[in-house]
Amino acid sequence: MPRLYTQERGGGLEPHESVLNVYRNRIQSGPGTLARVSSDRYTVATDGACKGNPGPTGWAWVGEDGHWAAGAIPQGTNNIGELLGLLKAIEDHPDVRELVVQADSKYAIDTYASWMDGHRRRGWKTSTGAPTKNRDILEQLIAARDARRARGLPDVILEHVRGHRGHVLNEWADERAVRGAEHAAKGTASAWSSLGGLHEKLDVSEAPKKKR
Repeated sequence: MPRLYTQERGGGLEPHESVLNVYRNRIQSGPGTLARVSSDRYTVATDGACKGNPGPTGWAWVGEDGHWAAGAIPQGTNNIGELLGLLKAIEDHPDVRELVVQADSKYAIDTYASWMDGHRRRGWKTSTGAPTKNRDILEQLIAARDARRARGLPDVILEHVRGHRGHVLNEWADERAVRGAEHAAKGTASAWSSLGGLHEKLDVSEAPKKKR
């Protein structure tokens, strides 16, 4: 399996089972076809969660129509979860012309909008010469962006939203990511999605009920 996720503390790369391969296998083997959204404009919210930071990590995206995807990795960071949510939101909607991604993570937004190309130009070094964190995910984000450009599609529209302020899609993305982190605490990598028909869409007409 490829080394997909980086460890931000402790140095080096942390090898894990490729949860993205698990994700693709699961949604493509579902009872229905891979029903990706195809439209002129579509909005998704993304989020990441981590128990301990570093620790068990979850990522998620939730779309305006209730489609969603989420994943779990046993060891990661909150930033890794945020980046993976963004990556999968882009990869899962290759035919949407105006893809709007809402995130409460300035790190994820700034990485995609400004920083990742600079890291690549410097040979995957920061401005101070330190090794780039999460390089493997940044490389995949660049590839996802360039794939859209090659198809003649505009770049993703990024919107920053304040977390835990009643934003419905953000609240659902947070709920899915937290569930992913809770699953990751069991020590296994996994992923889930409504796209392949294995899981129902969410009712995003209102925010998820808070746990008591």
